[in-house]
Amino acid sequence: MEKITCFIPYNNPQVWTGFLEVLQQNENIETIFLLSADEIKAPFSKCKPLKCGSIFQTKTIQTVATHATTHYSLLITKETDINLGMFALERFMSVANDTDAGMVYSDYIDLVDEKPVNHPVIDYQLGSLRDDFNFGSLLFINTKALKEAIAKIKEEYEFAGLYQLRLALSQNHELYHIPEYLYSIKEWDTRESGKKIFDYVDPKNRNVQIEMEKAATSHLKALGGYLHPEFTPVEFGKEVFPVEASVIIPVRNREKTIGDAIESVMMQKASFPFNLIIVDNHSTDRTTEIIKAFASKYSNLIHIIPNRNDLGIGGCWNLAAHHPKCGKFSIQLDSDDLYKDETTLTQVVDTFYKDKCAMVIGSYLMTNFKLEEIPPGLIDHKEWTPENGRNNALRINGLGAPRAFYTPILREVKIPNVSYGEDYGLGLAISRNYQIGRIYNPIYLCRRWDENSDASLSIEAMNKHNFYKDKLRTMELAARITMNK
Repeated sequence: MEKITCFIPYNNPQVWTGFLEVLQQNENIETIFLLSADEIKAPFSKCKPLKCGSIFQTKTIQTVATHATTHYSLLITKETDINLGMFALERFMSVANDTDAGMVYSDYIDLVDEKPVNHPVIDYQLGSLRDDFNFGSLLFINTKALKEAIAKIKEEYEFAGLYQLRLALSQNHELYHIPEYLYSIKEWDTRESGKKIFDYVDPKNRNVQIEMEKAATSHLKALGGYLHPEFTPVEFGKEVFPVEASVIIPVRNREKTIGDAIESVMMQKASFPFNLIIVDNHSTDRTTEIIKAFASKYSNLIHIIPNRNDLGIGGCWNLAAHHPKCGKFSIQLDSDDLYKDETTLTQVVDTFYKDKCAMVIGSYLMTNFKLEEIPPGLIDHKEWTPENGRNNALRINGLGAPRAFYTPILREVKIPNVSYGEDYGLGLAISRNYQIGRIYNPIYLCRRWDENSDASLSIEAMNKHNFYKDKLRTMELAARITMNK
């Protein structure tokens, strides 16, 4: 019978009593290593203390690989109450045997206030490079694949060790998702999706992000998808445009915010002509009426109602970018956000000329609806560097705001006709060949309120979004690997 060695972070013994008893009685479990930096006493005969640091340290993962002697290794990554479903370990083992996967993971159940909530996860793919990919808390790993993966790892990290491991595993082995609820955990993080999505850009996590970037860059080099800092130059003088810059706002049913957005554009002070193109995607509230009133006041406001009914946000952007009155530079403003002050357009356009880039991304300040700063405050993506930004873009889940584009390249690349991730996919495609300029001081206010499209998403909706962005990364990484060949 194939056996399993189990590794558990053991800093809070009271959490694990029931789970350890279940493992102790399972005939498939040979040894249970309790990972702790302290001296601990083993509560059951199969348990053995293993002195080491955090499960996220490279040294700890290397120690795990050294002590893994059975065919399979079960790595627990989260210290929380875990309850295995009936024959869960046997199911993990059966699927691992049948698929010859390097690692197997499954859906699980969250216990939120003692109530069970199904938590499906998604399939892993080539582009699943983000370090917050959710595998759940149980990683069932082929030990031979584990040792092979560890042998590839050269750098040593404090925070990115577990991330290194799964990247290295994925290079030669499948990471296989079982779409079955094989265990339950007690969920402690019950924040809404709109608050969780900014965790990775919280300044207090910057050291973590730097390590993750290094690990991802090493992975890209191993896959042949790394891009050297060599860019196609951009020539701005080839075409004539009616204005220097166009602000583009796709909107549907934003009667509470569209007026503020328009005013923040019209207050801009610039030495060049600009206009505002609003694509009003068949609003059914007072949005259309409000835009018409502003259009009668401002001659440089172009109000478009599409003839088509199949346009997402990306499709609205394509419509605006190909409009004959679109300027040389197309600059984003979401319908519920604002430019920080009257210098935003000038700063963006100046950056295009200074950096000779095809795209510019600014920095934004998180605020509530009263424009009061809220955590995490300034989102500046300072981890983006001119040398490695386009490689790191394959790891992070967003590129920042506001985003601006040299219109001829925007027209050439085009934007996916979807309403989530369209800007991210566009940024990846542009960065494959061109430099992206950055502005690190805040020029944009991102207002968080209950009607934001990502304020409170279901698990299924979040999975759909994450799967799509992973797919965008998969397509882009495949293109880069092919280009390098």
